[in-house]
Amino acid sequence: MKVFISVDLEGITGSTSWASTNIGDDQYPAVAKQMKAEALAAVQGALDAGADEIYIKDAHDSGLNIDITGFPKQCRFIRSWANCPESMIAGIDSSFDAILFVGYHSPAGSDQSPLSHTMNRGNNYVKFNGEICSEFLMHAYLAQEMGVPSVFISGDAGICDHAKSYFPNISACAVKTGSGEATINITPEEACEKIRLGAKEGILNRANCHITLPESITMEICFREHHRAKYAGHFPNMVQTGPYTVSYTGKTVREVAIARMFTL
Repeated sequence: MKVFISVDLEGITGSTSWASTNIGDDQYPAVAKQMKAEALAAVQGALDAGADEIYIKDAHDSGLNIDITGFPKQCRFIRSWANCPESMIAGIDSSFDAILFVGYHSPAGSDQSPLSHTMNRGNNYVKFNGEICSEFLMHAYLAQEMGVPSVFISGDAGICDHAKSYFPNISACAVKTGSGEATINITPEEACEKIRLGAKEGILNRANCHITLPESITMEICFREHHRAKYAGHFPNMVQTGPYTVSYTGKTVREVAIARMFTL
């Protein structure tokens, strides 16, 4: 069985300020260490479920955050960026049996985490078909279009609730709850225990995690700076709908992913 794991950092337990997300900042090393631990916990859960081939995408910032030493030999690591529409799940294809999301966070337009954002901090929100869209949803939809079910997610409580509203049978593990600028976190040890169990549960339930995709997707982006909307409005079939907003409709998720790649 072949499994894909995408690992972000802002949804890792303990991560609370932007200083904890940047290489070189004093809060970063502890969170990067826990990012590795939570990724390893998901790997262990996948092995418990019978996986024999596991690809891990480092999906935060530089894509060079996870220390890859000490992982089982079944693992392969995708580091840095492939410059493709798949972005945070670059390397996935229809040969995979399941995808897991570790360390994910609430989207821009949400108040569920002090680190809420979508792809970058330059937008107020991204919407799919009129509803707030997260990095999870963008990539889970793309995986589903390839026939790969999203079976597990960990991160803040907001992203877990968001994920389950679109993928009702996904296994979700909230490792923290956001409140204003603060987060309430479970211990690193408990987070890893829950992630390992949740990953196993999700993979074993993978047959029930497929969803029906929308017939088309209209993506709306609200930028924080009006010049970015003007710039994005020149992308083919992208329409500038206001000083800060643009809209694009695609018949496939990949079409929308390509538009996102060049404009967001």
